[in-house]
Amino acid sequence: MVSMKTLTTQKRCQVVAALVEGNSIRSTVRMTGVSKNTVTKLLVDLGCVCTEFQDKALRNLGCKRLELDEIWSFVGMKDKQVPAERKGEFGVGDVWTWVAIDPVSKLIPSWLVGNRDGECARAFVDDLASRLANRVQLTTDGLKSYIDAVDNAFPDRGVDYAMLVKVYGQTEAEGNRRYSPAECLGCERHIMVGDPDPKYISTSIVERQNLTMRMSIRRFTRLTNGFSKKVENHTHAVALHFMHYNFCRMHQSLRMTPAMKAGVTDRKWGIEDIVALLPELKYNTRPKKQAS
Repeated sequence: MVSMKTLTTQKRCQVVAALVEGNSIRSTVRMTGVSKNTVTKLLVDLGCVCTEFQDKALRNLGCKRLELDEIWSFVGMKDKQVPAERKGEFGVGDVWTWVAIDPVSKLIPSWLVGNRDGECARAFVDDLASRLANRVQLTTDGLKSYIDAVDNAFPDRGVDYAMLVKVYGQTEAEGNRRYSPAECLGCERHIMVGDPDPKYISTSIVERQNLTMRMSIRRFTRLTNGFSKKVENHTHAVALHFMHYNFCRMHQSLRMTPAMKAGVTDRKWGIEDIVALLPELKYNTRPKKQAS
């Protein structure tokens, strides 16, 4: 363990680099020599400043098409393990991350960690609509909560909205479908509002983004013990991931970051730029114990 009273900028960058590349808290501790509690505190502080920065920066966006989806994870324990007295308590059991992506710039303009219900759908789509500068074409999966959410968020400006509903075959025995979903037999395109272009009714890009999240955020990796123990830290990890994804990570097909392609910034950010968003805080090697 590194013996020091505060973290240097270089050491903070090492910790952040490990986290955004899909390492767990404990593996980050082993790689960097920084204590577990210090890594957690740095994650919390960065999550806060990344959320605040992106909330201000991702405004008046010129997106023309957007794909929306939800990705499942859990905090503390899976739903079937939640005790009866804690059933329905947010942050214990299943947690969903709502994600929107621009398939052209690959920018993530909005996301929300919450339940998979109508209330969170409305909050998510309302936030997304507030960030847009013009009429867009939306595509979602068949979740019915989106219908009221889109109607509520785009009452005057209008939107071209379609649902892509996948048709699956019969499910197999539980033991055989643990690692893969049922066979997809086809997709049904349903025009919900406006006049969406049929060739752009797709959720392929946002579903690929779900894989990026599972690869880049250890808390989303299935069948491990790296899952989140506190929903607040889960939310901070998501905010840090999207900050790195939008501003730092070069997209192979674009040859630039999504934020550059979307015109949000004119340069590629480095991890040191994310760390520079932090105020001058001291990171003791032995702060108060926190759950990861």
